[in-house]
Amino acid sequence: MNQEIDFQPVLLGSDINVYGMARSFHQEYGVKSVAIGKGILGPCTASKIVTVEVVEPNLEDDQVFVKTLLDFAKRYEGSGKKLLLVPCGDNYIKLLVRNQEKLRGTYVFECISEELLMRLSIKESFYQVCTEHGFAFPKTTTCSYENYKNVELPFDFPVIIKPSNSVAYWNCRFPHKKKVFVAQSREEFSAILEAIYSSSYKDHLILQEYIPGDDSNMRVMNCYCGRDGKVKLIALGNALLEEHSPEGIGSYAAIINGYDEKLNQQMKNFLEGIGYVGFANFDMKYDHRDGTYKLFEMNLRQGRSSYYVTAAGYNLAKWLVDDVLYHKDMECTVAKNKVLWTIIPLKIIFDYVKSESVKAEAKALIKAGKVCHSYYYEGDRSLKRWVHYKKNQFHYFEKYKRYFGNKGLRD
Repeated sequence: MNQEIDFQPVLLGSDINVYGMARSFHQEYGVKSVAIGKGILGPCTASKIVTVEVVEPNLEDDQVFVKTLLDFAKRYEGSGKKLLLVPCGDNYIKLLVRNQEKLRGTYVFECISEELLMRLSIKESFYQVCTEHGFAFPKTTTCSYENYKNVELPFDFPVIIKPSNSVAYWNCRFPHKKKVFVAQSREEFSAILEAIYSSSYKDHLILQEYIPGDDSNMRVMNCYCGRDGKVKLIALGNALLEEHSPEGIGSYAAIINGYDEKLNQQMKNFLEGIGYVGFANFDMKYDHRDGTYKLFEMNLRQGRSSYYVTAAGYNLAKWLVDDVLYHKDMECTVAKNKVLWTIIPLKIIFDYVKSESVKAEAKALIKAGKVCHSYYYEGDRSLKRWVHYKKNQFHYFEKYKRYFGNKGLRD
C-alpha cells in the first residue's frame, strides 16, 4: 500500500457494484471512496469505506449530470488529488461517454467512443457484432411496440423476454415487473408483452430461445482493457446461483472462479478487435447440446458481481489505477485462483444448487477458508452495518422461498 495516495476514487452509483469497487480501493490503497448517485442503496449504508456525498434524483439528465460532477470537483481544488471517475452502472457509463469531453481535465478516466457504445449497448446491434467475431448466442429475434401483437417466433417455447434498452426499462413501471421474463406458452408470452408495452417502455424487446440448464450453467467474465486497447485482465466465473427476486433475476448471487483457455483467447481477440477500453462484463450460458457458450449480453463496465475477481487476488482497482493514473506497462493476466464469492447465506447455496459436483467444490473452498462475502468486510464493521447485514441476509431466505424459479407474470 502506498504511503500517500495522490488520487480520490469517485464512484457513480451506490449499489453492490459500487461497494465492491470501494472495497477493492480500500484493500489495495487504504483509501475511502466517495460516491455520487440518484439515491443511497443498502450496500453503501453506514459504510466507513465509501460515502455517498451527493444524491441527485435527476442525475440521468445530461446537463444535471455534468453540472453535478463539475460542482462536486470544486471541493477538491487545491488538494493535489486527481479525481478518478468510475461509473458503476449502465446509465452512468452512457452518461459519461456522451459527456466525456466536458469532464476531461477535471476527472481522470478512460472510456469508449459514443459510436462504439451505441453498437454494444443496444442488444440487436450487439448480436450483430457477436456474429462478426464468431460468438455463438441464443436464437434471437425482436419485437417492437408497433408489431408485438403479431410477432412470429422462429423457435419453440420456453422464450426469454428482456428489454433492448435496459435504462429505459429500469425506469418503467407495471404490475409483476421482472428484470427478465421466461414465457412457457403463447398465452403467457402475449400477456407479458401486453403488460410491458402498457407501461412507459416503448423500445424493442429481445426474444430468445431458452438454453436448457439451471443457474450453474451460467458463466460471467470480467475483463479490463487498457488505454492502448489491449486486454490486461481476464477473469471467468462459474455461477452457482442467480438471484430470483423480480428486480434481481439474472444477477449472480454466488460464483466460483473458472478457467477456459479457448474462451479467454476468443474474448481477448474480440475486445482488441473492436478497440475497447475500460472494464467489460459478459454474461453467457454453457449449452450442453452443442458444447458451446451462448453469449447473452455485454455490460460496458465491471459487473455487479465483479468483486469475485478481487476476492481471488486480482484487485480490480489496482488494474484501473496502474493503467489510467500511473500509465504502467501491463501484460495480460488471466485469473486462475479460485474462491467462493457470495452475497447470500451459504445455507441457501446448498439448499438450492442442484449439482452435487458444484456443491462439493463449494464445500472444499469453504473448508480451505477460500470464501468471501461481498457485504461482509473486516475493514468496514460497525453495529449499524452489522444489523443491516443480518437483515439483508435474512431477507434472502424469504426471497428464495417466495420467488425461486418464478420468471412469469405473477408474484
